[in-house]
Amino acid sequence: MIAVMMGVCGAGKTSVGKEVAARLGWRYIEGDKLHPAANRAKMEAGTPLTDVDRWPWLDRIADEMRAADAAGGSAVVACSALREVYRDRLRRSGADIRFLHLTGDSELIRHRMEGRSGHYMPLSLLDSQLEMLEPAGPHETIDQIAITGSIGEVAEAVTRSLSAEPASSS
Repeated sequence: MIAVMMGVCGAGKTSVGKEVAARLGWRYIEGDKLHPAANRAKMEAGTPLTDVDRWPWLDRIADEMRAADAAGGSAVVACSALREVYRDRLRRSGADIRFLHLTGDSELIRHRMEGRSGHYMPLSLLDSQLEMLEPAGPHETIDQIAITGSIGEVAEAVTRSLSAEPASSS
């Protein structure tokens, strides 16, 4: 299984994803590290990415997921996957994917982003990500995970969700 931690910047995809991977003994794939340098530079400058910018990045993530699946292993992937077409692009990898949307109100996320350092994604891009975020489409099943607790508590909620049957479309 490939568990995709999705959501806007600052939702905790990396922190929670690493914790979940460690708990389950799964491989961890950091989607941000697969961005081309031009994408990172654009985001550092406060410019939102376009779909054209994202396609090669999503394809690189899909390649990593396909490789993990082909090797018979499970993985946790941190990837915003904000739009249905992005999630569909990841599904084309053929891997057994479970999307887990890390959700929280914009003020909580804004507060978390203000407190982090060393990340190229500036707070100024949060609003564009919130505007772009699409709910699950009619053919999608996405588990909703609230981020109001600690990283450990959210990771525990993700782990429980992964051990349960997938949630119905939401």
